Amino acid sequence: MSEHIRIEYQDRIAVIQFNRPERKNAITLDMYRALTRGLEQADADPAIRVLVLRGTDDCFTAGNDIQDFLNAPLEGEDSPAVQFMMALMRLQKPIIAAVNGVAIGIGSTLLLHCDLVFATEKARLQFPFVNLGLCPEAGSSLLLPFRLGHNRAAELLYFGEPLDAQRAYEIGLVNAVLPEAHFFDAVMDRAQKLAAQPPAALRTTKALLRQGMAVLLQETVQAELKEFAAMLKGPEAKEAFEAFLQKRKPDFSRFE
Repeated sequence: MSEHIRIEYQDRIAVIQFNRPERKNAITLDMYRALTRGLEQADADPAIRVLVLRGTDDCFTAGNDIQDFLNAPLEGEDSPAVQFMMALMRLQKPIIAAVNGVAIGIGSTLLLHCDLVFATEKARLQFPFVNLGLCPEAGSSLLLPFRLGHNRAAELLYFGEPLDAQRAYEIGLVNAVLPEAHFFDAVMDRAQKLAAQPPAALRTTKALLRQGMAVLLQETVQAELKEFAAMLKGPEAKEAFEAFLQKRKPDFSRFE
C-alpha cells in the first residue's frame, strides 16, 4: 500500500483514507494503485459490509497530483486512475464518502459513485475540467445531468466554480451537512447502522439501484476517456497546466 493511503478495519467497516495532508491529499499514481487494491480487497472480504472513504481532518482531496499526472498522463484503461474509477464502479457493497474541506476534480466525480455522501460546512466541491482545457470524466457527464438536470450540470461543468456544502446538499449531491465537531464519529455511526443491515439485501438493493444505468454509464465512461486523453495532449490543456504550475491566469484568447 502507498504510505499516503491508510486503510483500517473497524467492526465490519473498511475505512480508506487519503493521507497526504501536506499536498491537500492530491492523488499520485501509487495512491491510485493502493486505492484500487483497498477497494477490491474490502469488497471481496466477507467480514466487511460497508466501506468509508475519507480524507484528513481539513481536506478530502484536491484531485490529481498535477506534476505526477503530467509525467504519466492518462493512457487508456491501464491507467491507475482509470483502474481506480472502474473498481469504484464495480463495488458490490455500499460505500460512504465523508467530505471535509476541498473535493476537486476526481475528488468530486468519485462522489457520484458513492452510495451516501456526508459533508461538513467547510466542504467545497469543484468540477474544474473545462477550466483545465479538459472534459468531464468518471461518468460525470451522464450522472450530473441525471441527478441535477441539464442546466445545473452545465453550470457546474462550464464554469468549474466551487460549490459549498449547503448548496451541494440543496441540489442533491450531498445527503447531509453535519457539524465539524465529531464529524467522522457521526459518519461512522451511519456506517455502523448500515453494517447492521442484512448484507445480501444491501448488496442486491445496490445492484438494482444501478442496473438500469449500468450499460449507458460504461459507454459514457469510455467516450469520456477517449476525449479526455485526446484533450490532455491538446494546446488548451497545455496552456492551463503551464499557467497552474507558473501560478498565473491562463490565456485562452488565441484559441478557436
